[in-house]
Amino acid sequence: MSAVPASPLAAPAPPAAAATAPAVPTPLMGEALAERFTDVRAFTETLVEPLSPEDCVVQPMPDASPAKWHLAHTTWFFEAFLLKPYLSKYPIFHPKFGFLFNSYYNALGPRHARAARGMLTRPSLEEVCDYRAHVDRHMAELLAQNESAETARLIEVGLHHEQQHQELLLTDIKYTLWRNPLRPAYRDGTSNDEQVEREAPASFDIPHSSFTQFSEGLYEVGRDTGAFCYDNEQPRHRVWRDAFELADRPVTSGEWAAFIEDGGYRRPELWLSAGWAAVQREGWEAPLYWERQKGGGWRTFTLSGMAPVEPAEPVCHVNYYEADAFARWAGLSEPGLRLPTEQEWEIAADASGYDPAAGDTADGGRLHPIAPAPGPGLRGLAGGVWEWTASPYIAYPGYAPPAGALGEYNGKFMCDQWVLRGGSCATSATHLRSTYRNFFPADARWQFSGLRLAR
Repeated sequence: MSAVPASPLAAPAPPAAAATAPAVPTPLMGEALAERFTDVRAFTETLVEPLSPEDCVVQPMPDASPAKWHLAHTTWFFEAFLLKPYLSKYPIFHPKFGFLFNSYYNALGPRHARAARGMLTRPSLEEVCDYRAHVDRHMAELLAQNESAETARLIEVGLHHEQQHQELLLTDIKYTLWRNPLRPAYRDGTSNDEQVEREAPASFDIPHSSFTQFSEGLYEVGRDTGAFCYDNEQPRHRVWRDAFELADRPVTSGEWAAFIEDGGYRRPELWLSAGWAAVQREGWEAPLYWERQKGGGWRTFTLSGMAPVEPAEPVCHVNYYEADAFARWAGLSEPGLRLPTEQEWEIAADASGYDPAAGDTADGGRLHPIAPAPGPGLRGLAGGVWEWTASPYIAYPGYAPPAGALGEYNGKFMCDQWVLRGGSCATSATHLRSTYRNFFPADARWQFSGLRLAR
């Protein structure tokens, strides 16, 4: 990535020259790949350990899948895309599992309805775990005998796919437990009770007095290195950007509380038309999981149960409509404030040394966003909360989906969705990079999603 403009005064390149051909990622091979396979698969099972069998079968809404289904689907992926085509005489574990645990790959046949995944009381959790062990044994065999770059690339896709489902497993179980009137904890020690005290802004009068500036120019965005990336991150291409500024930290829960108290959810002039219709229809009055206390103030549901809303922590579980409305409200106090585009976000992240290993991520064990540590420059870019951008999820110039069933992985969702950047506290650091393009519909709230302002 370019940390500075390619040429501050250059005109944009003609469309035909604006993108380079996608680079073929150089996959991990040999022992390194086998070790990563073992680590990723084991982490999924670590995430399930605090759950009861009953926890693992519930589906509280169509968008949230049961934990048992995540365990089986990520296993089916390796069976369908690697073991069946590449391991001679592979013994299929169960002939009906392809129908039950295919997600959306039409090229691989019919499948069980997404909204009815919670109806699958059988197979049992024990049988699904046996399925995982069966596939893992045969994947070890494949890893030992097949050193082709083709299979190595597919395995790496499968591992990143599983890391996506690790995050979904956490977000889905959080929603499941929240729907339980007992508000049970997923496990202890995942909220902010251990964090170092960090000051929150006193008021919204000076919410983002600290911004980092970026000059106008022709920049390069997208992935072109040999490291792993998804097809939607390619090809690397050039974009012209006018000068802009990006806030040094995400919007906080304290600032969001000020938005609520100023009538943010009651003022139609702040909302996109579809967003205001959703507010009226759904009765939104605060971020998902927030509850107003009788004596004043707010509490929120976390993976360790109910906890006070910490004013300094990044606001979380807001959707695109809410993020856009907040930016419009903020712009009333400081003209020009808005959501960044995804290109601006990536330019800023690359120039600032985006480092997932230093972020607040799932493999660090906290599973709840905390306030970024004090310091100069952009903070909290990796982990914490996914940050909504003003960019629709569309193809990059020159993009073409891969051939075959994996071509359905990303390309067919490039409609009516919005891009988020950065990663969250439910994402693993080894899954993240500055070019990563997450995407969700505008009304999605159950993910660990927040925002950072630009101007």
